Amino acid sequence: MLPLIFVLPIVMLLVLVNAANFEMKNIDMLIVDRDISQTSRELISKFEGSPFYRVSYGSFSDKENSAMLTSDKCDIILNIPYGFEKNLVRENKSDIQLQINAVNSMTAGLINAYSTSIITKFNLHVIAKWKNPPKGFKNKSINITSSYWFNPELNYKIYMVPGILVILVTIIGMFLTALNIVREKEMGTIEQINVTPIKKYQFIIGKLLPFLIIALFELSFGLIVGKLLFHIPIVGSLLTLFTFAGLYLLVSLGIGLFLSTIANTQQQVMFMTFFFMLVFILMSGLFTPVETMPKWAQNVNIINPFYYFIKVIRMVLLKGSSFANILSEIYAMIIYATAIIGLAIWRYRKTV
Repeated sequence: MLPLIFVLPIVMLLVLVNAANFEMKNIDMLIVDRDISQTSRELISKFEGSPFYRVSYGSFSDKENSAMLTSDKCDIILNIPYGFEKNLVRENKSDIQLQINAVNSMTAGLINAYSTSIITKFNLHVIAKWKNPPKGFKNKSINITSSYWFNPELNYKIYMVPGILVILVTIIGMFLTALNIVREKEMGTIEQINVTPIKKYQFIIGKLLPFLIIALFELSFGLIVGKLLFHIPIVGSLLTLFTFAGLYLLVSLGIGLFLSTIANTQQQVMFMTFFFMLVFILMSGLFTPVETMPKWAQNVNIINPFYYFIKVIRMVLLKGSSFANILSEIYAMIIYATAIIGLAIWRYRKTV
């Protein structure tokens, strides 16, 4: 039990934060340069100079190149046709072709966006280099300085660490709580508890508080690891974060207790917990923004506790949000916690 509580979350945090990354790097690009001109080489050099691409050269056989794409030996093929430079000189336009492996639509979209951005910049460079400016035109450069709020270096780990922390804290708390009462049933000790004068709400509170404290300790330890190893910013108040975390854990642990009062065996409760957690995690906004989901999915997220905490922990740690900024989420957690713990107390059958 102790390794499960203390060692497993840290190992999972270290692995998941480094593995669950939507940054596209090491894109395998196959170049087919039929023009072999100075302009085509300039375009290719733009991709070679990018840290996101691993450039290799293909043959002039379309069949062989397509085989490379279908066998996953490359992610994208850049076809530069014969006469590319000549068409640019004579007609001020020319065509090139990008063939992208779109089995994974998200990956294909990112590859297309990166490639289109490089080609667009190259196109602007060609226009500025070749076209004659009109009379009276003064070439005054416009300097644009960009800054990104809350994550200036666009470090994806800073975005992922808070979300992964929520998942790990919930997994430990909800699973252990859900297994607790069921284990009492399987061992036969639940009957001994039932004949005592302890009331139902006292029994539920006694089962909930130890795991609440453990989960808060897990969150504290995870924040320390995230700060030391991944340098996550802690801009907001930790009091705000832990206050909301306490409310959230009442909900998640309450769900575990409610499921344990329904199930009769540990196998049953594990299946039920796994089902709810899988749905909640996928719809929580951990990997994809909730705002991009269909409207019905956003409405379903009203009963998803993961959604609230992932949103709040990112707001507090990265933006420095205060109590005033998360009041609606706090009210939702209070209502949710009252309802689910009430259901757990009502569902627990205490017989004398």
